[in-house]
Amino acid sequence: MTTHKPTVIPNPLIPPDALILVTGANGLIASHVASQLLAFGYRVRGTVRSATHCAYLTTLFDMRHGPGRFELLEVPERGASGAWDAAVRGVSGVAHVLGSVDLVVRDADAAAAEEMPWQVDLLAAAAKEEGVRSVVFTSSAWAAWAPEGSKRVTLTEESWKDDAVALARDGSVDPRSKGLAGFMALKALIEKGVWEWVRREKPSYVFNTVLLDTVFGECLDPVNQGIPSTAGMVRWVWENTNADTLNVMQQQWFVDCRDTGRLYVALLAITPVVSGERIFGFGERYSSFFRVAKILKELYPEHADRLAEVKDLGGAELLACVGQSTGWRSLEESIKENVESLLKLSGGDQERIGK
Repeated sequence: MTTHKPTVIPNPLIPPDALILVTGANGLIASHVASQLLAFGYRVRGTVRSATHCAYLTTLFDMRHGPGRFELLEVPERGASGAWDAAVRGVSGVAHVLGSVDLVVRDADAAAAEEMPWQVDLLAAAAKEEGVRSVVFTSSAWAAWAPEGSKRVTLTEESWKDDAVALARDGSVDPRSKGLAGFMALKALIEKGVWEWVRREKPSYVFNTVLLDTVFGECLDPVNQGIPSTAGMVRWVWENTNADTLNVMQQQWFVDCRDTGRLYVALLAITPVVSGERIFGFGERYSSFFRVAKILKELYPEHADRLAEVKDLGGAELLACVGQSTGWRSLEESIKENVESLLKLSGGDQERIGK
């Protein structure tokens, strides 16, 4: 079950065997970040809210990458005073993946006021730890952009979802008509606040943010993780649920889980150093979940009648720096591995997986 080790990074900013902190390590994205860091020869400390509940992570990573390379650290109250002090002790880099994932945000300003202090506390704790050389902060594509078929948008470092912030704050609009504006506004406010803190405090470490769009692909431990985050939307198609929601989603971008993990490795480790950048994690455009359904029908024709009826900005170059010269993984590859995880969870026929 050991993974193939990718190309060694030449003259890395952070040398192999250094300790890297990954926050929220039990999540879909963070677990892949941890796994890729381990594959590149780093040691990983992963934070979770409950070490007992997430003990499976140690077993998972020991099996994949060898024993003693991954350590689990419980941070039950991320907003508590000094909550991050032990987490950053002795680390050389931080992959900060933990953040709000609830799409229903009624009051974006109140949510940002609650979240911002502990986000800043982590950055400040890392700034006080002498050995920290690089920090990568996880934002969302929706902090800068949201799919809208009627508009063609060019995304830049200065792209922010300010219209969502304005809509979220508009008391004259029925909350039910605001859609996901509250979530978009929260992500924009948090990322803006983080950048303001970095520019004001000038920590010695390299700092970048990653803005991820829809993430599909393999779940490393579907029995314990389930099929979380946006990978769960493929499950909706597979199990014919939430078709109404899928049908209103407009053309956007996807990125594979493993590509995401390697993107963090590249930002933490490569030289020349990428610094002070907003990196868009956009691998490939897909028109809608109709295409996802089409892929599933081609891959699993025996399941076709049970499917729901549903109608690059710099990241590829970074992946090449960590040995992935082919660029982003394709949507077809990612959807296939997404369903392989689902079949493992549901006890499907293992012999036909991958055929």
